[in-house]
Amino acid sequence: MTDDPAHLARQLGDRLAAAGLMLATAESCTGGWIAKCVTDIAGSSAWLDRGFVTYSNAAKQDMLGVAAATLAEYGAVSEPVVQEMAAGALAHSAAQVAVAVSGIAGPGGGSADKPVGTVCFGYALPGGVSTETVHFDGDREAVRRQSVAHALSRLIALLA
Repeated sequence: MTDDPAHLARQLGDRLAAAGLMLATAESCTGGWIAKCVTDIAGSSAWLDRGFVTYSNAAKQDMLGVAAATLAEYGAVSEPVVQEMAAGALAHSAAQVAVAVSGIAGPGGGSADKPVGTVCFGYALPGGVSTETVHFDGDREAVRRQSVAHALSRLIALLA
């Protein structure tokens, strides 16, 4: 499978349209890049409801309903937070599918427990919410690009 975000976004759109589902995105480290790839496709309004760029913890709480306690206990880059982000994207939209991303793109901000390149993903679908943590190599641009491609690829697989 290709890792070209534009190609992956078209594939995802085909899957969503065929299933009659709408997508919402909840993005932190990717800064709206997933939504940008999707909206580059003419006609994507048929299967994209909205995108949330929630870079700060306050935005995650205000826009998506992420609990302050979850952020305090696990940190913004964690599976519990992206689980709440994905669920919140569904709760605050007309979508049936959501993707959430929060990570450490670098060059700073990493730690021994969460090094630069650590990215957490949440996927909300009609069957529930799943999460995963992936580690990417490279500079800030590379980590963010790989995160976008991974999120789109994973959504395609989950909708298969």
